Amino acid sequence: MATLGLIFSATHCQSSLTITKNRTIASVPVGGRYRLIDFTLSNMVNDGVNHIGLVTTTNYQSLIDHIESAKEWDLARKHGGLTLLPPYTNKPSKDNNRLESLRNIIDFIRRAPEEYVILTDSYHMCNIQYEPVFKELFNKKADIVCVYRKADLSKHDYTPVKTLTLANDGRVIELNFEEELKGKVNMSLDIWVMRKDLLVSLVEMAIKADLHSFNRDILSNHLDKYRVYGYEFKGYFNEVTSLKSYFDLNMDLLNIDIRSELFWTENRPIYTKVRDSAPTKYITGCKVSNSTIADGCIIEGTVENSVIFRGVTVKKGAVVKDCVLMQDTVIEEDANLQYVVTDKNVTVTNGTKIRGTHENIKYIKKFEVI
Repeated sequence: MATLGLIFSATHCQSSLTITKNRTIASVPVGGRYRLIDFTLSNMVNDGVNHIGLVTTTNYQSLIDHIESAKEWDLARKHGGLTLLPPYTNKPSKDNNRLESLRNIIDFIRRAPEEYVILTDSYHMCNIQYEPVFKELFNKKADIVCVYRKADLSKHDYTPVKTLTLANDGRVIELNFEEELKGKVNMSLDIWVMRKDLLVSLVEMAIKADLHSFNRDILSNHLDKYRVYGYEFKGYFNEVTSLKSYFDLNMDLLNIDIRSELFWTENRPIYTKVRDSAPTKYITGCKVSNSTIADGCIIEGTVENSVIFRGVTVKKGAVVKDCVLMQDTVIEEDANLQYVVTDKNVTVTNGTKIRGTHENIKYIKKFEVI
């Protein structure tokens, strides 16, 4: 079954999200050595999707640097492979959403030889198999299948939140949008599967009618015309919607059960860009507990309950607790950090103390010396 993958790298980038000021959300670093895009790409490749369009809008330089030729995902191919789709339009537009992106790449979609298409955003982390989603598409004789999960929410950061109301047979009878949502819901994961020719016809209809939203104007308004069904994903799922959710997502990776599901599921590895770094050095007298530490680091001080990226230095007497330290951060002697996220190439000078809380994570921006 030939399938085209379409990944939207920036649909959910928010100006208020500090870690996406200078990068698209797809290239946000997670887990010590990965980017969010690694999970989305690997999920497709693991299910045999080897023709993928990566749709970009703004701030995508770091994404290009990470992807390069896409050889780590076996997508450096003469036919198919990964195609980077930068913004292109014949007229300026203030819209920065999925439908606008689809308008801009409609010729790429038309030319693709595949029969089916998977559309997904890249703000989330999970290890999902697409085969059962396609089984739902075929068994229910559906036009479209939307992947969702059951969630009990106190508050959600996206505006609007998309939830599904389902009939007893799983058919979507209403697509709901709320500014702020509380309670138990069927939350859309922004993963859609359908025939490619149907997607083309929907986008062409949107162009003629000058519509602006894929979810509101196309799907929600045509649920009576098309057979749209939900597929419940029951595995681990988390998403980056705020600095706190970014912190929590990284802390989840310290849980061995979650780590096992994401990275050690048989025949479903998560691929990433390989860097030839030296092993991490643990200097006599250092103390490390319940932490993930990537290669190329030098650890002389204390690290507890933290995620440490490549090339980080924690010097003698420094204490790092409940922190996420991105690549090439330097924590100098006797500094003390708790509930802190540092971006890349940060330096925390001798004796500096920075204390946040779980509800108020402190963030230090890229290249800052503090």
